[in-house]
Amino acid sequence: MSRTMQKRAVFFISDGTGITAEGLGMSLLAHFSGVAFHHVRLPFVDNIDKAGEALLRIAAAQKHDGARAILIMTLVSKELRTMFENSGALCLDIFGGYLQTLAAELDTQPIRATGLGRKVAAVDYRKRIDAINFTFGHDDGITDNLQSAEVILIGVSRCGKTPTSLYLAMQFGIRAANYPLIPEDLERMVLPGKLGNYRGRIFGLTIDPERLHRIRSERRPHSNYASIENCRHELHLAEELMRREGIRWMDTTTRSVEEIATTVMQQMNLDGL
Repeated sequence: MSRTMQKRAVFFISDGTGITAEGLGMSLLAHFSGVAFHHVRLPFVDNIDKAGEALLRIAAAQKHDGARAILIMTLVSKELRTMFENSGALCLDIFGGYLQTLAAELDTQPIRATGLGRKVAAVDYRKRIDAINFTFGHDDGITDNLQSAEVILIGVSRCGKTPTSLYLAMQFGIRAANYPLIPEDLERMVLPGKLGNYRGRIFGLTIDPERLHRIRSERRPHSNYASIENCRHELHLAEELMRREGIRWMDTTTRSVEEIATTVMQQMNLDGL
């Protein structure tokens, strides 16, 4: 007899956007695949009235599920945290415990004000915007002003260069350019155009031929571009070129864009924000 999957409501509660609470919370919940979680983000809970409204939703969820809700909170106000701690739900208080631990270590009391993280984030935001603009302006082989690039991704068409470049820019503020290795480049077996001047900033991406065939077939079905024979040929030449030129590279086939970007940063010694 199969066991009925447990259902639990999870509330990400914050006096800000809730992105931090949700990001950490989702990472924790991913370890419990046998539970059906219902996610609710409650941002900008920064006063008693809003906390009261949130508590009504939590109470309704607990009644519906017949089980305690899980609250993952990033609330600065001790008064608001106490309200949720008295709700009967399981509270994972991200700020409360760590703030006091840091206060004890630093022998000073934290500032009890909301929005402090957003002030710090403002500088990061400007750097991200600059990196995103650069990356959009250096997508798919645009080589103007490459001296400002922190990394240049190369590889055959549809191996993951553009999404990785954008993720590096948006998440880490990295100015990433990308350059597709086209058949003419591969036949010459040398780095194309201006890339030879920036060899130390180049990182290569490759992919399994079968995977590339499926991706290209969605874009241009029944074409030579998408054929498995052509995919194998291009990838063989691209990998040989990167070996000859001493370019570090990785296989993206089974990796998420987050994993690819993190590996690029590690291999290229990029710090990001």
